Amino acid sequence: MPRKQVTIADIAKECGTSTVTVSKALCGRSGVSEEVRAKIRETADRMGYVSTKSVSNKFEGVIGVLIPNKFINPNGSFYWALYNDILKQLKSSGISCIQENIGAEEESGLVVPNLFSNNRVTGVISLGQLSVPYLHMLMNHTNNLVLLDYYIPEPELDCVVTNGYNGGYTLTRHLISLGHRSIGFIGTRSATTSIFDRFMGYLKAMLESELPIEPEWIIPDRTAGGERFERLKLPDRLPTAFVCNCDETAFTAIRDLKARGLSVPQDISVVGYDNYLISEISDPPITTIHVDSEEMAREALNALFERVEKPAAPKRTRILTGRIVIKESTGKVK
Repeated sequence: MPRKQVTIADIAKECGTSTVTVSKALCGRSGVSEEVRAKIRETADRMGYVSTKSVSNKFEGVIGVLIPNKFINPNGSFYWALYNDILKQLKSSGISCIQENIGAEEESGLVVPNLFSNNRVTGVISLGQLSVPYLHMLMNHTNNLVLLDYYIPEPELDCVVTNGYNGGYTLTRHLISLGHRSIGFIGTRSATTSIFDRFMGYLKAMLESELPIEPEWIIPDRTAGGERFERLKLPDRLPTAFVCNCDETAFTAIRDLKARGLSVPQDISVVGYDNYLISEISDPPITTIHVDSEEMAREALNALFERVEKPAAPKRTRILTGRIVIKESTGKVK
């Protein structure tokens, strides 16, 4: 006799909690303690639960993934983690993928990606922010286009993003709860919409608590267009904490602060965003916002499949909420 499929209700009954709590825990949403989340996930694994939110097995075609060179770190990056999650989910469904990098000259020159030659792809995921003119060019070649980890106000496109505004706000509020009153932000606001949203969350938390926002503590970490990371120009007079737009920048900030003879978090606290591998290998590990890259990849693929199936459907933005993961890079003000 076939084994009965395990449902969220079964897990909720086993754990003595609600189906809403189980759903939040399995999808990585906020509102669930880490202890409860771990218990639910362990129970789900033990019971053999398989998520029904898998990628389509009806799709016929090839997926293209475009990644600008400026977002690729030779030592690995959050974007590579996202791309690998896309690959894993496509492989499990037997769907092929073509990945292509876009250089700065290709982007500025509006060079058509090779993956469009001979109608090789059915749809495209743009991973890492491309310029608006380049996106307009892509739209001339396909209607099946999804932006992953960024959005743009015009033209309207399907997008999958994390709630960076809420993430920046949550990180800043955490620092304020530890007694920090002088807090800076590291990130080039104009580089991507994601960085800008995280900055706006930081700004809201600071204004809400009537804390001063010092211009010298708003520090860029890359060129305005995001072409490359730049050396951080930390001022002589430092705040007691920094909110960084991503874990890579937080890692660099910690390294530079230690080079000045400062200890993290004893002298200054630092937070990041993404909960990517670098946040764990950092010394100390970085307090950050956890981004469920598997869920993001799944949502992007499902958005693309829906676009292929319903080409006239309204474009929409799917927003996933991360959760704060407190590690050793933050502490109370002396």
